[in-house]
Amino acid sequence: MKDFSYITSSHPAFIESLYQEYVQNPTNVDPELKKFFEGFDFAISNVNGNGKPGVNGNVAVDSTQLTKEFSVYQLIQAYRKKAHLVAKTNPIRPRKDRRANLELSYFGLGDADLKTTFEAGKFIGLGKATLQAIVDKLTKIYATTVGVEYSALNDMERIEWLAQAVEDRLQQPVSLDQKKHILGKLNEGVIFEKFLHTKYIGQKRFSLEGGESLIPALDAIINKAAANDVKEVVIGMAHRGRLNVLANTLGKTYEQIFTEFEGVIPADKTMGSGDVKYHLGFSSNHTTPAGGSINVQLCPNPSHLEVVNPIVLGFARSKANVLYNADYDKILPILIHGDAALAGQGIVYETAQMSELPGYHVGGTIHIVINNQIGFTTDFDDARSSDYCTAVAAITQSPVLHINGDDAEAVVKAVEIATDYRQRFNSDIYIDILCYRRHGHNEGDEPKFTQPNLYALIEKHPNPREVYIQYLLQNGEPDAQELAKEMEKKFWADLQERLDEVRQKPIPYTFQKPEEWWRELRRSTETDFDKSPETAISAEEVTRLFNGLMKKPDNFSPLKKVEKLLQDKVKVFEAEQKIDWATGELLAYSSILVSNKDVRLSGEDVKRGTFSHRHAVMFDENTNEQYNRLNHFQEQQGKLRVFNSLLSEYGVLGFEYGFGMANPNSLVVWEAQYGDFANGAQMIIDQYIASAEQKWGTMSGVVLLLPHGYEGGGPDHSSARLERFLQMSAEMNMIVTNITTAANFFHALRRQLAWPFRKPLINMSPKANLRHAGSYSHISEFTQGGFKEVIDDATVANKGKVKKVLLCSGKIYFELAERKQKENREDVAVVRLEQIYPLPVKQLEALYQQYGKAVWYWVQEEPLNMGAASFLQMNLKTVNYGIISRNASASTATGFAKVHAVEQADIIDTAFNI
Repeated sequence: MKDFSYITSSHPAFIESLYQEYVQNPTNVDPELKKFFEGFDFAISNVNGNGKPGVNGNVAVDSTQLTKEFSVYQLIQAYRKKAHLVAKTNPIRPRKDRRANLELSYFGLGDADLKTTFEAGKFIGLGKATLQAIVDKLTKIYATTVGVEYSALNDMERIEWLAQAVEDRLQQPVSLDQKKHILGKLNEGVIFEKFLHTKYIGQKRFSLEGGESLIPALDAIINKAAANDVKEVVIGMAHRGRLNVLANTLGKTYEQIFTEFEGVIPADKTMGSGDVKYHLGFSSNHTTPAGGSINVQLCPNPSHLEVVNPIVLGFARSKANVLYNADYDKILPILIHGDAALAGQGIVYETAQMSELPGYHVGGTIHIVINNQIGFTTDFDDARSSDYCTAVAAITQSPVLHINGDDAEAVVKAVEIATDYRQRFNSDIYIDILCYRRHGHNEGDEPKFTQPNLYALIEKHPNPREVYIQYLLQNGEPDAQELAKEMEKKFWADLQERLDEVRQKPIPYTFQKPEEWWRELRRSTETDFDKSPETAISAEEVTRLFNGLMKKPDNFSPLKKVEKLLQDKVKVFEAEQKIDWATGELLAYSSILVSNKDVRLSGEDVKRGTFSHRHAVMFDENTNEQYNRLNHFQEQQGKLRVFNSLLSEYGVLGFEYGFGMANPNSLVVWEAQYGDFANGAQMIIDQYIASAEQKWGTMSGVVLLLPHGYEGGGPDHSSARLERFLQMSAEMNMIVTNITTAANFFHALRRQLAWPFRKPLINMSPKANLRHAGSYSHISEFTQGGFKEVIDDATVANKGKVKKVLLCSGKIYFELAERKQKENREDVAVVRLEQIYPLPVKQLEALYQQYGKAVWYWVQEEPLNMGAASFLQMNLKTVNYGIISRNASASTATGFAKVHAVEQADIIDTAFNI
């Protein structure tokens, strides 16, 4: 909607000339003006404007009147565009002046025009009406308790749909049954908080008090979604109001929640070490008032607030693929934000940017903001630079409905509009519920220390239920007034009933197909890691899959360099029966696909591979058409979904974790461009990958490929910070590997789905060694056995002659092995530790006994304070060994190539000369 204020202040003849241009050629006129002229189809007389019939037989209007009409039209458009800036959406205090410029004078109008009738009334459904009537209706629609913000939208279909929905549906009366239902949901929200406040004084619960309108809002979304044939709703939210949502939206029983307040440990210990009550997830089957059924899931979320956003979206996309044949209309993600977190957390931006991308689209998300106007103790003036906390919505051209949380009916109407919008346009929409936080950040916090004036207002302010009862008493029919009294009486009865309640029966729950798959798995035990399962495939299958990977369509012309790469792989396979690293990886994926399981691979350059090694997808050099090399082995097979991601680690890894959380039978792989880029996703790694099984009983088989190895690339491209992952390793929570052969990598990937449980796999991936001949594996290594946690030195003929064992992991093995071969050292053995956690202690102890005469050293490229050295000193107590490494360092590596070369040579020299 453009600003045409220059027209309203121009001479009347100017707009007449614009009209004449429209008559002659409508396409030459600005679309906004064209819409205005089409709406009126004014007939301007060319005979001195004397009111004679015009071009379409209508009575002509003089140019002065036409200019006035256009001014009124612009006033209507301005209200649609900017009245949210003056709407009475704040239940506690007056709005700040946001300079909306909606005064009549701004449009060349004045009080003298208020009684004048204007045809422009038809643009808001009034027909010919006085300016006063037009202003009154605009105010009622756009400047009372709902502010509509959609100026960021470019799509006229969406703009017009929203305008019509808001102007029609916000004004529709609410039936008595609806009022009763809304009041009932407000009752539930208020009763729950008052009960906890009475029963558990001083305990943290991050109450919803002040924002209880969220409960009827979620109820309305779920019911409307079910009516639109949505089968499942997935919710992500932080802790504010979470317990209330668990009880009154998902149906978690009061007994379960009270037990958590009492701190009782579950007898079955399925929740591991557990988490605080306001972080837990839950699932339920919700029955709507109309008799429909819809599955509702709340994802677990730590105190890192918005971290759950991409996880919910990945979870929703995976569920849509498995259950609904990628029909995203069947599954609705809802993200519930706090205002300060929405404005301040970068993950919100990352999630918004991925929302329309092919690999991450979920058919749109409904965002609900519990806008307390405060973050901990920070007032909104100090929490953001934008007018609204929802400014991020403009990135994706998403509309925002700002609503006064005290107007429960407006909240319900707005979220129903939002649900219909999401289903129609499959894009995001934001609901900003302006409310307040009755207590401090938690119930033990004193908010008056920092906001004494604000909390003096809040203290006197009635809760949303009380506000709604007063509204019904003042505006309702006699039946509604009686209803209010009945509900008020019922409130106290329900409160007492809850206080006396001992037990509730949990709502019956029917498990979905992927949930049944999870239930078929079990928790791991320590003995599970003594030896890996068999993951070999037959030689015939290796050959079949290898040949399938190397073929291409007849009419497809890959880049000559890529074609040569493939030909070279074929030559090595045919001549030596050897398979390189990249092909070994693709063989693992291929073998999973032909067993009718899916693989999802994402990262910033994964189609070809950061180091131009993978080429899972080839591009035609003439047409740029893409050819996925893995999706054609047989008619019935799983799909390889491979996506070059946006330049995001935090958001993308969260999405991939969520994707894998929904389906244990899909291999989900995220590859960092360089291993240290995982730093940007540390919250996902800390709060989910490393700890979710212990906190929430949530297993994951997600794979992280983190390029790692000291090659002179400088401090930012050498280390994947192996030590950080090892520091987080405990209670068999994840697998940490540094693999050196194609076959072992093949088995590691296949092992992810072969285990009767799921564990995240963190692999320190090679860079230059992707093409190292020593990393190639003979076909027999793919057709026998499984993953090797430790690889002994195959060149040792007599272990009794070995005086020194160099235990190492990853890239440095090749340098040590080359020096040993060069010097023909029979007294040295180079042993590879392929899996560092869980540490294969028994295998290492067995080798220690076999090399009984040898002195052992742990050799690593990383500085002494990094890599695996400290971890081994803590966990490998039964083997005596020294450590050879770089000196301890604050930075991971030097940025000078010559210094790197000297340091690297010193490690190798020390290992052989010590």
